[in-house]
Amino acid sequence: MNHKLIYILGILLLLQTSCKKKELISDGVSLPEKVPFSWKSATVYFLLTDRFYNADTTNDVHFNRTKPTATLRGFEGGDLKGITQKINEGYFTDLGIDAIWINPVVEQNHGLVDEGTGATYGFHGYWIQDWTAVDPNYGIRADLKEMVAAAHAKGIRVLLDAVINHTGPVTVKDPIWKGWVREDKVCDFKDYAGNTSCDLVKNLPDIITDSNEAVELPKQLVEKWKKEGRYEQEIKELNAFFEATGYPKAPRFYIMKWLADYIEDYGIDGYRCDTVKHTEPEVWGEFKKVCDRAFSNWKSKNPEKVLDDAKFYLVGEVYHYYANNGIAYDYGDKKVDYSKHGFDALINFDLKNQRATSYQETFERYQKLFEEDFKNFGLLNYLSSHDDQQPFDMKREKSFETANKLLLTKGAAQIYYGDEIARPLIIEGTVGDATLRSNMDWSVEGNTDRKALIKHWSALGKFRRNHPAIGRGDHKTITAEPFVFSRTFEESGFSDQVIVGMNLPRGKKEIPVATIFKEGEKVLDTYSGIGVLVKGGKAIFDTPFNMVLLEKK
Repeated sequence: MNHKLIYILGILLLLQTSCKKKELISDGVSLPEKVPFSWKSATVYFLLTDRFYNADTTNDVHFNRTKPTATLRGFEGGDLKGITQKINEGYFTDLGIDAIWINPVVEQNHGLVDEGTGATYGFHGYWIQDWTAVDPNYGIRADLKEMVAAAHAKGIRVLLDAVINHTGPVTVKDPIWKGWVREDKVCDFKDYAGNTSCDLVKNLPDIITDSNEAVELPKQLVEKWKKEGRYEQEIKELNAFFEATGYPKAPRFYIMKWLADYIEDYGIDGYRCDTVKHTEPEVWGEFKKVCDRAFSNWKSKNPEKVLDDAKFYLVGEVYHYYANNGIAYDYGDKKVDYSKHGFDALINFDLKNQRATSYQETFERYQKLFEEDFKNFGLLNYLSSHDDQQPFDMKREKSFETANKLLLTKGAAQIYYGDEIARPLIIEGTVGDATLRSNMDWSVEGNTDRKALIKHWSALGKFRRNHPAIGRGDHKTITAEPFVFSRTFEESGFSDQVIVGMNLPRGKKEIPVATIFKEGEKVLDTYSGIGVLVKGGKAIFDTPFNMVLLEKK
């Protein structure tokens, strides 16, 4: 009998005996009291709105976006109402999610970009034509407001995606933003200037972010707002913003104002910033100040809705930023420390390359990173994403290992939608990163393998959420074979100690726990739901699993 079948049978056994023992995954598990939230150890679920869940088919087509596209390069129907529905159903809570990060939901290109195998509409959210409007294919502003409120009601934060670097491509329906963008050269990525003062790719117009020269609003935007009956209000708000801040009416500050409105209007908790290394670092420090001001205003106007005293979160995507190379990013001719430019964390491209590295080596490596360069700066680790075509497990052959490595490594963790069900990352007929962006598959019922996998992700996710020691605590190896380690965390009077065992024998197993748990103390393995007393410095379990997640009961 293979290990996979043993694992599945074990899951079924637990479900059948749930009346006698605590379930592996209990739908109603509540967060322990006084567990402090921190972005440094948050579990973030990243999804593409259009590909997640379609709760309203009436908003599937807008702006006559009906031309044929290449495979998975058109709008598929997912919307903000779909995210809200899954929040209310408890899907994210059951996975132990602290925050949901969604792609930009602002109005996208109306026209089709490219032809043939590359024909694409802006379903992904990064081809912006109006920062002040929610794209109707995703829904309306009221839908976004409801989604944020639903998440906050579950104690879940919301991250939106901020694009300041570029507009959408130029098409017949989408004119160039005259006076706002460069029209001269494409980036060669050879040095600092070759990353920042240029178009990222051909026909992705680069916002002139290094100029303080005042510009007028693009003609097409003025006409659009007048047609929609909101021109006077938008101008009034812009004037108030520039008067209050003293910023020049340069392109980047218009965009910052528009992005800050989503904070002040809805209370979003943070921004993931797109294409960070292709924009001058000083821009992000300015953006953080604008965001902090907006978040403070929202909190003062909505004191009853404030979750806690966590500050507004800014995490940057510096493509190919590897934590093992140190805190600064090296352009070749210039190094930039983004921790000094408004960011609380950067997305870490290093962890997904640890394919041949053991759990012990990986965890000890990250303990060292946080002891040295990252004492006061965060990392958002990931193993798969929307635009990295070399993920940790492209063929989805190591989905349990993916969960273990991602959720048990120190730092914040980013789950990409479908990681928890092994959503395929290789889709026949796709070109480029479209293969990473298939529709979420909700058909879990009847799929025993998928049920076992999602329960594994959920068990780890909830343990991580309930124990800050996992993401922020000091890591110490107890035994190398089988691999058993402890994590301990102390901060502001809060104390947390856990032990995790991996690659254990299935059946009876003896876990050395004397360094964390006292003799005679009762410890609970949250993975199996079984509690035992510590005897002779050990906790002895008999379960069909090769993992234990131990906490004091």
